[in-house]
Amino acid sequence: MHERYAALLLVGAGGFAGAAARYLVAVALPFLGTGFPMGTFAVNVAGCLLIGFLSELSIATSIVSPEMRLLLATGFCGGFTTFSSYMFETVSLLRDGEVLYASLYLFGSVVAGLLALLLGMLLARLWT
Repeated sequence: MHERYAALLLVGAGGFAGAAARYLVAVALPFLGTGFPMGTFAVNVAGCLLIGFLSELSIATSIVSPEMRLLLATGFCGGFTTFSSYMFETVSLLRDGEVLYASLYLFGSVVAGLLALLLGMLLARLWT
């Protein structure tokens, strides 16, 4: 039971740091007057780079311990951007030869997410 609490604290601490870093990037890189969400774009790309780097190090070497992976990959990257987890899981499916599942996950998440967002907006309008 102690290990679960330690894991939870590692993920929570990393998530806090990741969320704070995401906010700082958003403040530093606003829409730049163009309508393009540069901060979110930068966070998504940087998060993918970081989770790719960390996951490969943890698979190929002993440099990244399981605890460090919880703190940095699950916690920090998860708080920084869930997009990095989404991309990592898609690549993991591809690595396992699950092309159909990877495709369904990749495109299904985008379509279902967009539809869910629109439905949420519609429900809020109906509520008010």
